[in-house]
Amino acid sequence: MPMNIENLSSQELSALIKRANSRRKVLAKRKPANQTKAAVARLLKAAGWSFEELFGKGGTAAAPAKRAARKGKAKSGSKVAPKYRNPAKASETWSGRGRQPRWLAALTGAGHKADEFLIK
Repeated sequence: MPMNIENLSSQELSALIKRANSRRKVLAKRKPANQTKAAVARLLKAAGWSFEELFGKGGTAAAPAKRAARKGKAKSGSKVAPKYRNPAKASETWSGRGRQPRWLAALTGAGHKADEFLIK
């Protein structure tokens, strides 16, 4: 998010410069990412592991945990029974999930309530 420094007071600008300099010092102490990746790869190889075996193909430590937590849940995109029906065209229905269809948005914009089109 860009910051407009034109509107900062002298004190605010000094505080910002101080924070930026301290952040620069922290970043300067870090080793380059490619050196760290190589060191991790050597360590894993010495232990008999590959990066994918430990962290999955996503490359993050949270990826296997997310997959395990998702196993029991329904897959995304599963069908849901419709809750609303277009009175003008019975084949047009809406489950109540996602964006409202145009026909319902037009009717609610004209003063109707969505509850009027519930399937009973």
